[in-house]
Amino acid sequence: MSTTRRALVRSSVLLMCLTALSQVLGFARDAIMAAVFGASAEVDAFLVAQGLMNVVLGLISGAMARALVPPVSRAVDAGRTDAGHRTVRVALTVAIAVLVLGSALMAIAARPVLAVLAPGFEGATMEEAVRLTRIVLAATVFVSGTNLLASAAHAHQRFFWAGFQGIPFNLVMITAVGVFGGTFGAAALACGFVAGSAARFLVQLPAVRAIGLRLRPSFRLRDPGFREMLRLVPPLLLGSAIVNVNTMVDRAVGSAQGAGTIASLSYGWRIVTLAEVVMVTAFTTTLFPAFSTLGTPERRDQLREATRRVLGVVVVLISPVVVVLAVAARPIVVLLFARGNFDARAVELTSLAVATYSVALAGLAVREVVARTCLAVGDSRTPVLSALGAMALNVVGDLTLGMRYGVLGLALSTSISVVFAATTMSVLTARRHRAVALGPLVRTTMGVVTAASVAAVAGWLAQQPLPARPGWPEALLALGVSGSVCLATYLGVLTLLRVSALTDVWASLRELRIGRSAGPA
Repeated sequence: MSTTRRALVRSSVLLMCLTALSQVLGFARDAIMAAVFGASAEVDAFLVAQGLMNVVLGLISGAMARALVPPVSRAVDAGRTDAGHRTVRVALTVAIAVLVLGSALMAIAARPVLAVLAPGFEGATMEEAVRLTRIVLAATVFVSGTNLLASAAHAHQRFFWAGFQGIPFNLVMITAVGVFGGTFGAAALACGFVAGSAARFLVQLPAVRAIGLRLRPSFRLRDPGFREMLRLVPPLLLGSAIVNVNTMVDRAVGSAQGAGTIASLSYGWRIVTLAEVVMVTAFTTTLFPAFSTLGTPERRDQLREATRRVLGVVVVLISPVVVVLAVAARPIVVLLFARGNFDARAVELTSLAVATYSVALAGLAVREVVARTCLAVGDSRTPVLSALGAMALNVVGDLTLGMRYGVLGLALSTSISVVFAATTMSVLTARRHRAVALGPLVRTTMGVVTAASVAAVAGWLAQQPLPARPGWPEALLALGVSGSVCLATYLGVLTLLRVSALTDVWASLRELRIGRSAGPA
């Protein structure tokens, strides 16, 4: 195995392990939050306040951080490290200047904006949402700085501190909720969020020192790397706005569906996206700088082959998780959250959200990989077009299914829109850039869907004879039995169908074993 490929495998494993640890702590944080607050109006108010901060953050920081990687990666690859550093300094300076102003304006206008974003909030819940919004907006600069510095480190093939950042954040949040939540209420959530965001920023500084980046303000707006980044920012900015619009509409409709609806959807989405974050986002983050070097027309065949392999591995690995989440949603929720103030109603609503959201997981996985491929070839338009279509679909679903069926309708609308976005993006990328091989992707998907369907039926049948009592021993038994049956059935059917992507999975595992035994490159 080549040195570069071995390094990518190692980086992927390192980032996946760090992300997994962060996610475990994230679940501990959510479990403590659920025990202290349950699925309550206080949690609803905090989530809406956090979402309002994301309007400021998502419109600027996320887009700039993603657009920063290609120009800086190419500068580093060409040996022009100083040029890459100049680009990072300009991006950081501009982002902080804009976000400080945006946060101040949002804090002033919090009440009228929240009246639009959460029309179902009244009285004390609205007042709490306004108060929490003004607190969490203080985290905007910290989160923005973290995202940009992490992207700069990624461009230098350094992933440790970026992957580590969630650990101190979750530890701070756990302390804030567990120690101060009972005394100060939801304000402990908001203050913990700000303090945790500051901790995330501070742990990026060792990576900054390692790559030799000096943090000083720079307004050299004519910097070539910064101008290249700016060309990618507008469509990515729109893409970030689209994601936030979907969340805001979900919560606006959910705010009128009864206390705890927004919280249940958030807990459910948290469970479902765990696998996507650990298995997909961490994996593709390490591949993105490498993908960026394959984005030139003369290397397009290599990019298409790399995308084909990654897509096949991701679809095969993520699908059994989809099945287990759909079949064993209730025992999973009971094990993770059913304690303290998290009552039977919260369990039912969150389980419904998990089962319905599970459909979105495969779509999220495919979308994440193809989006990286699009950016590698300099195309930020295709992700935005697919996201626009998905947003329209989600909004229509929220206003119809969501208003009629509550949690079920809102979660189903999101799942349908995510699958639509992944499908549209894959087709457009294949046609415009020949960077996605649709034939192999369709064949893999058909085999995986067949195997997953058989596994879901087998897992559901395996649960039926088990006791249905609400305790954690019964939940653990149900999850163990159904999960084992689902996984065994899924692998068996995939093997019988001879799905070619399964070979790539085993090959990746062999490469990992070889990479470990070979030692540092």
